[in-house]
Amino acid sequence: MSASGGTKAIVAALAANLAIAASKFVAFAFSGSSSMLAEGVHSLADSGNQALLLVGGKKAQREATPQHPFGYGRERYIYAFLVSIILFSVGGMFALYEGYDKIKHPHELTHWYWPVGVLVFAIIAETFSFRTAIKESNALRGQKSWKEFVRHAKAPELPVVLLEDLGALVGLILALGGVGLALLTGEGVWDGIGTLCIGVLLILIAAVLAAETKSLLLGESAGTEETKKIETAIVDGDAVTGIIHMRTLHLGPEELLVAAKIAVRHEDTAAEVAVAINAAEARIREAVPIARVIYLEPDIYSEAEAAKGADREATPGGPAQHSTEH
Repeated sequence: MSASGGTKAIVAALAANLAIAASKFVAFAFSGSSSMLAEGVHSLADSGNQALLLVGGKKAQREATPQHPFGYGRERYIYAFLVSIILFSVGGMFALYEGYDKIKHPHELTHWYWPVGVLVFAIIAETFSFRTAIKESNALRGQKSWKEFVRHAKAPELPVVLLEDLGALVGLILALGGVGLALLTGEGVWDGIGTLCIGVLLILIAAVLAAETKSLLLGESAGTEETKKIETAIVDGDAVTGIIHMRTLHLGPEELLVAAKIAVRHEDTAAEVAVAINAAEARIREAVPIARVIYLEPDIYSEAEAAKGADREATPGGPAQHSTEH
């Protein structure tokens, strides 16, 4: 993910949510609508989330240190995971509590034009933010579906903003429905039901975000396309005859570690093997520029050893799924 694209979407969402949060709290103060209060807290939580994403992006740019030799790229994953926790606790759980309270103790809405006007304004602002996130994401997702993009993106910022904006738009529609039904029927309980629906929606989105960012925190391999490019780049058919096994790991959204045991000819000298390794590393970096940390271990390929299967202690996880063994 380009840092500029992600930052643009985050800033657009932050500006929209701060303006919307202020308007929702004003509407709640005048009308007493629980949907407005829940939506105001939701927008405030979203604003904090976008601030966290900006902080995470800034911290991830720090240089590597002896204590953290692979850098701080995963800071972006950590802060994205914090976003899911805040969205669940501050947004979702508060909305559930407020909705339950308003259903048990309903009251008639006053100054109905405040919540309706604010909701219309919020829908317009959130649509602008959502449009910006879609535009920035389209530049990166290629032929992937939206589901695939959210599930497999290595950079967490755009999927987080996309889901937050989608949840905000749906939540606003739910709030508008709750307020509208409360006004039409004179029953304030509908406002509480709308608030409960907002809470359930936020918890579902938070669960999806938590699951995806947890996977990134645990460490994900390169995508299928990048893996194939790396395998093709390693093997030149001359000095490097094949890949015995290979591992890849994202150290951050834009930094990839590649570790492989490669097959070389038994008659090659140490100097020739060193030249072959350096050439293979150069080919990998040219094919996949984010492959910045590369470790290649030369070995003599043995059909007899290969027939024994993977040594899980020596090579955790077994052979590479897309290996090009010879």
